[in-house]
Amino acid sequence: MDQGPGVSPAVRKESGLIKLALFGWPIKSSLSPAIHRLFAGQFGLEIEYQRFETGTDGFPGKLDDFRHAGGIGCNVTLPLKEDAWRLAGGATTQANQAQAANTLVFQPASGWFAHNTDGAGLMADLTVNHAFELSGQRILIIGAGGAAAGILGDLLAGGTREIVLLNRSEDRARALAERFSTVGKITVVRWQDLPALGSFKLVINATSLGHHGEAPALTKSVFASGALCYDLNYHAASRSLRKLCEDMGQDYIDGLGMLVEQAAKSFNIWTGYKPDSRVVIRTVGQAAQP
Repeated sequence: MDQGPGVSPAVRKESGLIKLALFGWPIKSSLSPAIHRLFAGQFGLEIEYQRFETGTDGFPGKLDDFRHAGGIGCNVTLPLKEDAWRLAGGATTQANQAQAANTLVFQPASGWFAHNTDGAGLMADLTVNHAFELSGQRILIIGAGGAAAGILGDLLAGGTREIVLLNRSEDRARALAERFSTVGKITVVRWQDLPALGSFKLVINATSLGHHGEAPALTKSVFASGALCYDLNYHAASRSLRKLCEDMGQDYIDGLGMLVEQAAKSFNIWTGYKPDSRVVIRTVGQAAQP
């Protein structure tokens, strides 16, 4: 993974309080503040992690205010990831491929630098926490928005045989596939084409349907023997797809592990410290049962 510039832990220790934040809308129920407080506690660091609820119009001004108040790093979630990438003075390969950033770190010489840790977070949860063998697999991804863009590069680099991309807007899916065409093979399909494509070892839900109490219209035939359904959503937004998979007898994992793992990457970028993510996954998982 292209880490880009981060912040020296020695510098952070000397500065005392580390001011961090989350920008997005809505974020009142976000677990990110609790996750980062748990990370900080592992190293005896003092952090302040604030929430700033804002839309696109208010984001640049609030980000400036945060910086002037001493902020050194922030997470960015929907609907601001593309704006964060555009506002940054530099970016990692992952952020440029996705054209979206979920992590910003302030560099005194050049301003905000953009990272996208979503793909790395997914890979850590899939391959380390759940021991999923990604190499050589056919994968179905449902959705072609910022969530899908953030994970495609890492999945392709992980040795997947083929990624099939399915989205309500076929044009949007084709545009996203074209952006990653130099990295690996992505096939864009329509819902009516899906039955003829056989089964998949991994199906990833990258849509926001769960936030509206809905789930993609998946059937058991989509899943190969021993397949996994991975939902990028977690907590309340994961309930609909979780229930669908339970009714089908299909193995399912929500995105809580990915949330913690991508946060751990962000924390490392800001502070130089690598937290024990598994301990935090267990802790927040007990408090976030759907």
